[in-house]
Amino acid sequence: MRDYPTKRPAWRRAQGALPQVLLLLLFFMATVAFAQAIDPLPFKDHAQEVRFQSLTRELRCLVCQNENLADSNADLARDLRHEVFNLMQQGKSDEEIKQYLVDRYSDFVLYDPPVKTSTLLLWFGPLVILLAGAAVVVVTVRRRGRAALAVANDKPTDEGDDW
Repeated sequence: MRDYPTKRPAWRRAQGALPQVLLLLLFFMATVAFAQAIDPLPFKDHAQEVRFQSLTRELRCLVCQNENLADSNADLARDLRHEVFNLMQQGKSDEEIKQYLVDRYSDFVLYDPPVKTSTLLLWFGPLVILLAGAAVVVVTVRRRGRAALAVANDKPTDEGDDW
C-alpha cells in the first residue's frame, strides 16, 4: 500500500503564524498606548507658541498631579490648555492667566506655589517628616546602644569560676 502525503489542516498551518501575529498585535497595542494626541492650536506667531509652552510647563495637571499641563494627556489637562490658549488670545498676561487658574483651582495648580500660611505644609512638610524620621532613628540607635552596654556590664566574669 502506498502512503500519500496528507495535506495539513488549515488550523495547523495557522498555528505556525500565531507567534508573528501575536507579536504584531502587541506592537500595535503598545504604539496606541504610548501615542500622544497632538492638539494643534492656531498660534499667531512662534513667540506666542513659546509663551504658551512656557506657561503650560509652569502649571500642574490636576488629574496626574506629577505632570505639567504641557506633558499631560488627561482630558482635563487638554481642556486647561485650551483655556490658557483662549485667555492668551484675549490678551491676558501670564500672571493674569495664573491668577485665573489659582482662583478656580487653588495654589495647587502652580508647580511653584508661593510661600504663605496656606502652603507652609506643602513647602516644609517633607522636611518635617524627614527630620522626624531622623530623630526616631537617632533615639532608637541610642537606646539599643545603652541596652547593649547594660547587658555587657551585667555579665559575670569567668575569673572566679572553679570547676
